[in-house]
Amino acid sequence: MSRITVLGSGAWGTAIALSLDRRGGHELALWAHSDELARQIVDAGENKLFLPGFPIPAGVRITGDTAAVGEAEIVVSVIPSEFLRATITRLRPHLHTGQIIVSATKGVEDRSLLRMSEVIGSCLTETSLRLPIGAFSGPSFAQEVAQGQPTAITVAFDDAAVAARVQAELASETLRLYTSTDVIGVEMGGALKNVIAIAAGVAAGVGLGYNSAAALMTRGIAEITRLAVACGGRRETLAGLSGVGDLVLTCTGSLSRNRTVGQELGRGRKLPEILAGLGGKVAEGVLTTRAALGLARRQGIEMPITEQMELILDEGKDPREAIKDLMLRPGREEH
Repeated sequence: MSRITVLGSGAWGTAIALSLDRRGGHELALWAHSDELARQIVDAGENKLFLPGFPIPAGVRITGDTAAVGEAEIVVSVIPSEFLRATITRLRPHLHTGQIIVSATKGVEDRSLLRMSEVIGSCLTETSLRLPIGAFSGPSFAQEVAQGQPTAITVAFDDAAVAARVQAELASETLRLYTSTDVIGVEMGGALKNVIAIAAGVAAGVGLGYNSAAALMTRGIAEITRLAVACGGRRETLAGLSGVGDLVLTCTGSLSRNRTVGQELGRGRKLPEILAGLGGKVAEGVLTTRAALGLARRQGIEMPITEQMELILDEGKDPREAIKDLMLRPGREEH
């Protein structure tokens, strides 16, 4: 039996905790960022704000106590990217040698342009701690994981033995884990697909059809792969679950918040209004778009779809003009 603490009581964090409880064999804690939020979940018996309709079983301890981090052997971080640095800094005194940290957040930190595992690592540089930090990513809508629908994802650590241990601890009859040592590729695929999902939503919102969606996804994975490889990831990783797999799900599934944001933009709504309507839920692709372009410029990588998404998100460019500009780019070879 392992002691596992899931950091972040949003939809994805709650779904992971429910999956682990269904598997059995662990002492589980789901950590909320405040005692008040933890009490709300406990009193309601479910996470009404982020994942309503799924009772929290007795085997999942809901807590706002930071000491829950120190009790864990495995810490699964599902903190939104914009709050990750502050949260890990807050929890840092409770981390200790012997723990494993798994990041399940799909994003890139704005300004620093760091991947989530790098953000966690940078928060620990002021200490003597050298903990294994990996990534957990793939095609996985929280609601379907909570329902116990079969799901396959990738867990990546630099050390294959650590990846294998996490695989053994988290896998179940409804959650299948594949291991990888390509942390960069797994994280980049999970983060960047959200940008392309916004683009796919924009295309749907303006009334475009399947041809356009297929073109966006195919050229989108080309952009993602170019940048991920330039940053040190492996091309084959982006052809797997955390690349193509997650991209297809997020670009086509109605449960995708990033696709929903794009769809509403395509219909003419303004970004602040759309984000306010998410009710506190996060569409990571909005922040990742700017960070992805920062990385692309640093690496000298061309990302035309991402560039147009930034113009739509940050400068209010008409989505139809963005699509037109993409189509009128100079011709080139496919590969």
